[in-house]
Amino acid sequence: MKSSTKRSVIKILVVSFCVAAGSLLLAWNYSTVTAKTQDTYESLETFSNVLNLVQENYVEEVDSRKAIEGAIKGMLNTLDPHSSYMKPDDYKELQVETQGSFSGIGIEITMKDNILTVVSPIEGTPAFAKGLKAGDKIVKIGNEPTKDMSLMDAVKRLRGTKGSEVTISIHRKGWPDIKEITLVRDIIPIHSVKSKLLEPGYSYLRIINFQAHTTTDFKKALTDLEKQGKIKGLVIDLRNNPGGLLDQSIKIADIFIDEGVIVSTKGRIKEQNSIFYAHNNKGDKYNFPLVVLVNEGSASASEIVAGALQDHKKAVIIGAQTFGKGSVQTIIPMESGAGLRLTTARYYTPSGRSIQATGITPDIIVPSPTTLSVESDAKEEESDKKPKYLREKDLKRHIGNGLKEEAPQKEERPKTEEKPKPQEQPAPEAKETQQPEDLSKDQQLNTALTLLKGLNVLGKK
Repeated sequence: MKSSTKRSVIKILVVSFCVAAGSLLLAWNYSTVTAKTQDTYESLETFSNVLNLVQENYVEEVDSRKAIEGAIKGMLNTLDPHSSYMKPDDYKELQVETQGSFSGIGIEITMKDNILTVVSPIEGTPAFAKGLKAGDKIVKIGNEPTKDMSLMDAVKRLRGTKGSEVTISIHRKGWPDIKEITLVRDIIPIHSVKSKLLEPGYSYLRIINFQAHTTTDFKKALTDLEKQGKIKGLVIDLRNNPGGLLDQSIKIADIFIDEGVIVSTKGRIKEQNSIFYAHNNKGDKYNFPLVVLVNEGSASASEIVAGALQDHKKAVIIGAQTFGKGSVQTIIPMESGAGLRLTTARYYTPSGRSIQATGITPDIIVPSPTTLSVESDAKEEESDKKPKYLREKDLKRHIGNGLKEEAPQKEERPKTEEKPKPQEQPAPEAKETQQPEDLSKDQQLNTALTLLKGLNVLGKK
């Protein structure tokens, strides 16, 4: 009886302890939540007081809507380079890109040190034809200085009707003076896939960016190349590809991967966690060797494709370290017609590598070319100076990769470009080079072709 009584007493004490501990935990949680809520209310009260003081005492009458919009933008600017608030007009502009076309000069732009900076010219556009280069500073658009100009304002000024002119003032490192360049606006092409035969049996497919029809266009181009003869090796060129639609990057990787994970996303809340798997494409088996070219301008969706093919050992990656844009932006529509672009998750390769702020390291590193001038009389920097490429890790307030601690952040707010990006899609980043047409001058492409030939000699796939 005594033993039984002791056990009962112990059970009661344990239960009592658990109840007490649970109560303390609930109390602590309640206290924590209450404290956070209280802090939020106090901060909102401070904001309201400041707004009232500004409205009552500022030298000119203040539009409260504009003031609040500015406060919202400021709040999002403290988060990371890719989160932003879009007014209704800006939100509508965002939705133009993937389904239609627009008229402009064809560049990706960002803000660096509060100066409008070229991320990359889009191939086949007026900006590309004039030789604009990654890193060029756009000091003026027309007569308007761009310092502190918002990205959307810059986009609106650069766009215009086909055939109309816009003059921009450019400064490039190494130039003694600012140079004015006049461009004639044109329809910016939405075709994202280009193809050609490098040599008999060796094909080349370039994905410029990931649009709504990229996978369809890619498969058609691949079929057309097969009609020209058996493919012994294929080069997929993702250099200077700033990204695009997530689903298209997954479908491109899925063409060559039969099973397993292609990419996964992980966020702070459960709803942001996703895993995307490959399908067994029984009807479309490709047994030829595959090389993927990447460089400093390969970002986001490009990195997803390169990372998936690399992890599954379906391709050899050649080129330079990629940009490192590995975060997911979700576009949230607002009742007012505005939109909220919010970073909600990170991308991970099939092996669990985080792309964010690290990028993809090629299997074979071949440095990008550093020459290419904007005008024939433009002088380049000293050849012995190592070029500085803008990457995700250089952007001020970039988020970490979720796997390890990072060094202190440096640069300015990133990009939204002349061609805005759609929902849950990787944003574009930087490049320092354009795509050489002459094979003999393109060391990265030359290396890819040589490797493919070698693999065929060895009978490797």
